[in-house]
Amino acid sequence: MNALKKLFGGNTRQFGMIFALVALIIFFQIFTAGRTLTPGNVINLFNGNSYILILAIGMVLVIIAGHIDLSVGSVAAFVGVSVALAIRDWGIPWYAGVLLGLLLGALIGAWQGLWTAYVGIPAFIVTLAGMLLFRGFNQFVGKSNTIPVPEDFQYLGSGYLPEVGPDTGFNNLTLLMGIAVAVFVVVGELRARARAKALGAGVPEMWVTVVKLVLICAAILYATYLFATGRPGTSFPIPGLILAVLVLIYGFISSRTVVGRHVYAVGGNRHAAELSGVQSKKVNFLVMMNMSILAGLAGMIFVGRSTASGPFDGVGWELDAIAAVFIGGAAVTGGVGTVVGSIIGGLVMAVLNNGLQLLGVGADLTQIIKGLVLLIAVAFDVYNKSQGKRSIIGMLTRNMNRPTSGPSGPMQPDETTSTKEAIAREA
Repeated sequence: MNALKKLFGGNTRQFGMIFALVALIIFFQIFTAGRTLTPGNVINLFNGNSYILILAIGMVLVIIAGHIDLSVGSVAAFVGVSVALAIRDWGIPWYAGVLLGLLLGALIGAWQGLWTAYVGIPAFIVTLAGMLLFRGFNQFVGKSNTIPVPEDFQYLGSGYLPEVGPDTGFNNLTLLMGIAVAVFVVVGELRARARAKALGAGVPEMWVTVVKLVLICAAILYATYLFATGRPGTSFPIPGLILAVLVLIYGFISSRTVVGRHVYAVGGNRHAAELSGVQSKKVNFLVMMNMSILAGLAGMIFVGRSTASGPFDGVGWELDAIAAVFIGGAAVTGGVGTVVGSIIGGLVMAVLNNGLQLLGVGADLTQIIKGLVLLIAVAFDVYNKSQGKRSIIGMLTRNMNRPTSGPSGPMQPDETTSTKEAIAREA
């Protein structure tokens, strides 16, 4: 137990969701006769859930700021059908269609952000209206028809890294990417350790760092192997690549920029944040607009994967994204949550759904199980907080998202850190 505490930096309960994800994978790997961790299944799992994970990235910022967005599924569907129609009827190239979709998402987000931030209507009401409004627009514009998209656009949602170089039996680009990620993790950890020692800060024993890096790199390289050994023509999916880039960008923004710190401050205590000079209206406007931009991107990825836009796209997506965020450790009251934690929560739901399908469990029982998992996960986190303990996922991802202003960086403001302290550090 002491070894685990040294290795992971605290009480093992802090890592409950990671352990739950690993336990689910092992459970389904055993009871599906090894079908869970096959290259084809892992690739399909990422392809089939990437758009929900992208929505979760935007949703976590909305929830951290103290709001909720119920319109993301309808916005995604409306953007998807609009882009499909523009490509078909106007003859614009696929990349112009993507830019059009992002612009349309930004306009929708600005519309909803205006009502939320500057008129003062709660985001729950604004986005509930938006859910109805843009669902209606989706069916009105598309005339409840299926609108196909060209093959170039389909690459956005169902493409893979191309084959380059000599025939090695693997996808070379996927191998290079996996090795590069592993090297980046090792170099980053060792450099952080060296900086901490140079500043006189305490660092864990070398064996702790080595074991941690071995475990992380083993997971990265095994995943790389699975993606690189799929059936011919497949490799690491383009939606997964887009998701990885977004996680890096939004992880950096949320933890190491002024805007990110202000989002936490507004969600933690809006009045204290305003007294500290934070423009809460601007923050609320930006998080709502950002959410709709990501919803538009998710909608286009789904349309590309489906090869066409349909009248029932996006139904229930908001619930999946919200579930991923709360399973990932976000607080209903705002001010708490991380991008990485939301991705972990989304992967838990994705693995659970995929494993139950492989076991042949019916849709009705699958929904019951997923609902119970959501309730138990949030209840466990609430219990920890009621006992004066930190959020599980918040603690887990604290080091991943820690700003670098000191030997170990100031801690992300969570339920154990007041908003005033967070603002003072940022200032």
